[in-house]
Amino acid sequence: MRILIAEDEARIARFMERGLKANGYAPTVVEDGISALDLASSGDFDLLILDVGLPRMDGFQVLKALRAMDVQLPILMVTARTGVDDTVQGLEDGANDYIAKPFRFEELLARVKLRAREATAGAGSVSADLLELGDLSLDLRTRIATCTVDGQERSVELSSREFTMARVFLENPTQVLTRDLLLSKVWGYDYDGASNVVDVYVGYLRGKLGAARLVTVRGAGYKLVDPAA
Repeated sequence: MRILIAEDEARIARFMERGLKANGYAPTVVEDGISALDLASSGDFDLLILDVGLPRMDGFQVLKALRAMDVQLPILMVTARTGVDDTVQGLEDGANDYIAKPFRFEELLARVKLRAREATAGAGSVSADLLELGDLSLDLRTRIATCTVDGQERSVELSSREFTMARVFLENPTQVLTRDLLLSKVWGYDYDGASNVVDVYVGYLRGKLGAARLVTVRGAGYKLVDPAA
């Protein structure tokens, strides 16, 4: 797995580079945002570890530029900022995950391994009428979801809102989706009903598809995962 590390603090960059090499990965380090954007868009890497506070072009700008170019490289944001707003901004702009400084290498390694497993398993395949992630599939014509729960295969018909929410999750597999994003995608920006409606419908989907598929990311939102991956 080829990993691009965009980090301008030499001590932290060496710390990550040495640890990743010791665990069988192939890291490359750059120290500024322009270089990060250039290499990350080359197609030569499997993961970008992207620091927010980069010179010449900060991490958020690099992230937005890559997604605007339709570069789907998985991106792990690294930030010294602890505010929820910064975390949410990164996730909404297309980051796959984030980690706050200071961090233990074991935590970073666990997140890298997760991205590697997702890449091996495949990120959710899409056909004209079917969305899939692992053993979960959603038929776009019938609104029927098929999955395995507690060792038994089940097919369930989803309500209109449940179907729309499930589709949003499956079109963005393993990515953290904020409540505001889900609210706008499923109910529209002008929705003025109950503020906890997203949490309620996530609960409905968990009841039908299995609780382990929809993971709560504290302070950020939810993500759909393959429990078997």
